[in-house]
Amino acid sequence: MRITVLTGAGISAESGLATFRASDGLWENHRIEDVATPEGFARAPELVHHFYNQRRARLAEVAPNPAHHALARLARMHDLTLVTQNVDDLHERGGSAEVIHMHGELTRALCAACDHRWPAPAVMRPDDPCPACGKPTTRPDIVWFGEIPYHMDRIWDALDHADLFAAIGTSGNVYPAAGFAQHAARRGIDCPELNLADSANSRDFTHRITGPASQTVPQWVASLTAT
Repeated sequence: MRITVLTGAGISAESGLATFRASDGLWENHRIEDVATPEGFARAPELVHHFYNQRRARLAEVAPNPAHHALARLARMHDLTLVTQNVDDLHERGGSAEVIHMHGELTRALCAACDHRWPAPAVMRPDDPCPACGKPTTRPDIVWFGEIPYHMDRIWDALDHADLFAAIGTSGNVYPAAGFAQHAARRGIDCPELNLADSANSRDFTHRITGPASQTVPQWVASLTAT
């Protein structure tokens, strides 16, 4: 069976990573406009680097939870395309060998001048030189609001060929990811939503499985791998 799974902040929240709440526009007490937009980075690169340095430090303190491990088991049993909106590396640390990070990766750095990418150090600064071109144009390899998500052709292709699509821990507020369920449902395939509560686009799913991801995801995966 070909399965495409989209994960959002809800799957990592139980590991101790804070989620972005669109209702108040804050992420770790910072305005999204200040730390997650190109304009915010242009205004205050020191603030933005400090913010993501703190996120990397926090990421090093947490561990994958049973939901991350369950999806790694699913990939060993079925043809799984795992897409995440998350910028953490908990899927990889949970055993998933191949993960599509549509919003970038906290553990990667990007040169705004030449697009070179490399593993991010624990602490990044605005004047860090790019190891490829030498210019001091280092930024986090994060897709900020107003920028185009990564790997979209690959994601749409996976949705077009999936036998099942599931979203786990997503808010349903951020596009294009919020449109994946509707796109998949048009093909008549099963589209479950696994979440603590209904998302903004719950109507696009065929059914909902409510509860903490650390409980619902292992149970759901077990139901798919029972045969």
